[in-house]
Amino acid sequence: MGTFIPKESDINRKWLLIDASGIELGRLASRVALLLQGKRKRTYTPHIDTGDFVIIVNADKVRLTGKKLDNKIYYHHTGYPGGIKQKTARQIMDKYPERLIEMAVKRMLPKNKLGAQMFRKLKVYRGPEHPHKAQKPEPIDILKIN
Repeated sequence: MGTFIPKESDINRKWLLIDASGIELGRLASRVALLLQGKRKRTYTPHIDTGDFVIIVNADKVRLTGKKLDNKIYYHHTGYPGGIKQKTARQIMDKYPERLIEMAVKRMLPKNKLGAQMFRKLKVYRGPEHPHKAQKPEPIDILKIN
């Protein structure tokens, strides 16, 4: 008996809908990363993408505890000398709230081509509407996943 390695036909991907209203950013991101990787499935294999598609709505209502909105700083570099830029979580939340969730989830995925493939299955939207109604996503309560 050899080790089971799932083929593309064995992988059953579902579309999941998550409402981010009132959920802490870190809890949401860690559980979404598990769903994208497929770690909660019996067919999980570390070197194969077996995860589901995840749609997150109401990204503008995600919570940050404590003083993180003003004290948490996100850095990026332009590539030019002295080109380090910084923004607080509040500045990002006001302009692009979906990027906060995307950054948190992306940093919890593997840092390789497989992680990039998993990240492409994440869809984040600011409000309650999304264009994926044809895929019939099933809503799940993210707080019940551990």
